[in-house]
Amino acid sequence: MIGIVIPAHNEEASIETCVAHARACASDSGLDGECVEIVVVADSCVDATAALAALGGATVLSIQAHNVGAARAAGAHFMLTLGARWLSFTDADTLVAPDWLSQQLALNADAVCGTVEVTDWTPHGVHAAFLARHFSQSYCDADGHRHVHGANLGLSAAAYLRTGGFEARRCSEDVAMVAALERIGANICWSARPRVRTSARKVARAPGGFADALLQAVASQMAPAVALG
Repeated sequence: MIGIVIPAHNEEASIETCVAHARACASDSGLDGECVEIVVVADSCVDATAALAALGGATVLSIQAHNVGAARAAGAHFMLTLGARWLSFTDADTLVAPDWLSQQLALNADAVCGTVEVTDWTPHGVHAAFLARHFSQSYCDADGHRHVHGANLGLSAAAYLRTGGFEARRCSEDVAMVAALERIGANICWSARPRVRTSARKVARAPGGFADALLQAVASQMAPAVALG
């Protein structure tokens, strides 16, 4: 069985579409009928995130951690108790491609770090054109990249257990996980084949994440060296 884990904090505006895309990729013929389970970890939500995720067909875990690392860990633990052999992680403001899972598995690695794509920069208003250009020039959306995104990450259950799981970090829990994978000598594939489309929103749900990187780029304006993940 394959498990998709989606942490969410007050994501009622995007969670329905996110879950719908996850369900679509679960039906990919490239998976040869293997069962896929989807869990949304509703962390400290005070909106309709949990209800909408459940209506969309996802299992919902509600926690009160306000901590994305703890949310990913809770979702992973749930999937492992169901017998998942592979864990795929994305975010609630992200839409995975129909072949997202099969592309991860086809790489035959212990872990897969994927890239992100942004198609709508309009949330940044007058800075939209600058950010689109900055992202295009500074971000490597190709095999061999070295980006780490919780929105596009997959790993085997065995590798996950060997690392000890996600740390309860409010940010950079994905970076810490990849560092742990490197310490255990896991075979990590840095690939642009598993595709996801994420938002360019201005309000960050977790400090130090992709949204914060975009805001930092706007603040710097002419600083192309700002990291985007």
